[in-house]
Amino acid sequence: MNKIKISAVAYTNTKAFIYGLEHSDIINKIDLSLDIPSDCAAKVINGEVDLGLMPVAAIPLVPNANIVADYCIGSDGAVNSVFIFSNVPIKELKTLKLDAHSRTSNNLAKVLLKFHWKQEVAFTTDQHEKTDAIVLIGDRTFGKKDDYAFAYDMGEEWKNFTGLPFMYATWVANKEIPQSFKTEFNAALKYGLDHRTEVLADLPETPNFDLVDYLNNKLQFEVTEDRKKAMNLFLGYIEEL
Repeated sequence: MNKIKISAVAYTNTKAFIYGLEHSDIINKIDLSLDIPSDCAAKVINGEVDLGLMPVAAIPLVPNANIVADYCIGSDGAVNSVFIFSNVPIKELKTLKLDAHSRTSNNLAKVLLKFHWKQEVAFTTDQHEKTDAIVLIGDRTFGKKDDYAFAYDMGEEWKNFTGLPFMYATWVANKEIPQSFKTEFNAALKYGLDHRTEVLADLPETPNFDLVDYLNNKLQFEVTEDRKKAMNLFLGYIEEL
């Protein structure tokens, strides 16, 4: 059998998944690349890989998209790594710099601003432009909350807005994947989640950031019915932007 090509995100939030894949026999059946979320999405959309940990906002762009795992990157409330960092209160926000790494978080910011906060905001992707606030995700946010006057955790704000948890990314294929592989893949992901203590032991300490709380509590990894409901609701809001 040809190796299944997989793209995964190289952030701390996926370390348990990567650990599980690398410590299971499935590693011999896959070709694994580690990417930023936007590149991971592009590879799945363009068919460079067979499946990837897809930012959910990009799933509608995937030909023959199908979710192949019981696991995802999610939260139920604050996630502590998906932020709008701002110099002004959200009700005074006029300009927002988007994050080049993520389609989902940029869209989540737009959805929250329009439908939750009801704010008209100008967006830019120019990283040199001065703005009131920025979208920032992943490891680059660790320990940064105190650097800004206001830090809006978008997982928490989505929960306040909808009462639902959120799913930031999930494992999506662009073709039919054999059930035998999906079963083995799920088992490998679960193995990694079950060994988060070992994963944490290998991570460097991060000033002003609780990695244990982040991996064990803030992040949630199960694809639940509520998370699927939240994903569909979110995708519906994106269409209305």
